[in-house]
Amino acid sequence: MVMNNLGDPAVRNVVLLRLSHLRQRAKPNWGQMSAHQMLCHLSDSFKVPLGEKQVSKATGPLQRSIVKWIALYLPVPWPKGFPTRPEIKQGIGGTVPTDFERDLQELLSLVERFTTWRSGLVLAPHPFFGKMTFFEWMRWGYLHTDHHLRQFGV
Repeated sequence: MVMNNLGDPAVRNVVLLRLSHLRQRAKPNWGQMSAHQMLCHLSDSFKVPLGEKQVSKATGPLQRSIVKWIALYLPVPWPKGFPTRPEIKQGIGGTVPTDFERDLQELLSLVERFTTWRSGLVLAPHPFFGKMTFFEWMRWGYLHTDHHLRQFGV
């Protein structure tokens, strides 16, 4: 079974293309975020493993094992309304949108940096899933981005 992940250049290119098709006025199929807020939420989320944004942990044995395995390896779409940490939640602690094109370019740049493995790169623990391998982070990056792109029909 093929598991899409951002470490695969072909998958990454498709995700970047999908992001470039997002329009500021796109309406969500679910949830409260605008398309612009979603861009900032994704940027904040990629900053966490890169060590550029600190978030509080919400992890326990179930999240670090069973929930992590289900989220990363079970071939089903992520559920709508999964809780997020307040530091990256729009309207609470997430980055406030400014300019749509500039925020989109920042996200595209973050995806590129996140997916470019560098010798000695150590990604911070996930707030729910704890320590993750490089592959698990790449899988998470794909699934999280895909989840929000589907939210806006892209």
